[in-house]
Amino acid sequence: MKTIFNIIVLLGLLLTASCSTTRPEGTTEAEVLYKEAQKLIADGRYLLATEKLNTIRSQYPYSFYSTHAELLNADILFQQENYVESASAYIVFKDFHPKHEKLDYVIWRIAESFYLQLPETFDRDLAPGYEAIKYYQELLRIFQNSEYAKEATERQATIQEMLNKKEKYIADFYYKTEEFASALYRYKQILGSISDKEYQIHAATRAMSSASFLKRYDDCRNLFNRYKNFVTEPKQAEAFKENLKNCKEDE
Repeated sequence: MKTIFNIIVLLGLLLTASCSTTRPEGTTEAEVLYKEAQKLIADGRYLLATEKLNTIRSQYPYSFYSTHAELLNADILFQQENYVESASAYIVFKDFHPKHEKLDYVIWRIAESFYLQLPETFDRDLAPGYEAIKYYQELLRIFQNSEYAKEATERQATIQEMLNKKEKYIADFYYKTEEFASALYRYKQILGSISDKEYQIHAATRAMSSASFLKRYDDCRNLFNRYKNFVTEPKQAEAFKENLKNCKEDE
């Protein structure tokens, strides 16, 4: 029995020894804690890493590593796919450290946090897309040569296409349900905000038709005169011209 007990104690000691790790070297306790947090993050142990970072920020607020801990904490939220929280954390960091050396990275991560909140299809809530575009544009305006600039441009175009499709979807819905006043308003919004030629032709045609149904014939003819030279493809131009017949009052 004593032998069994000794074996259990020995195994316990060996297990304790194997679980204990040598702390990284550092000139200050804040540096040691920061390096420990980095190691924990690499191992996917985010909760323990967050505890280390919070210790730095609470006990060593004036340390060189306090700012780094704040940014790394935002990174943890991002890696955990807590994008609402990470966006807020990065925004707070940006507001408090507007001249930080990694500001382009911070703005990029804010935009990405919003981008990754977007749904897969355009017919759902796209509100995060507007925020993402705002920060992508800020990044491109301030840091034209940033390593994130190319992807920011591509992301912005992807979101804009989703937003365009959503606007067309809503306008078409009103048109199909014969809510022509709302449809006309939406199509005019598209004409004023979306430069893509196909969207413009579709919106102009449907706007004319909506105006006709509303007996707003002057509005209908004005739309034709404004966009008739924009429609250059022969079949589309003929169809667009044919639509002008609806812009006349009944005899």
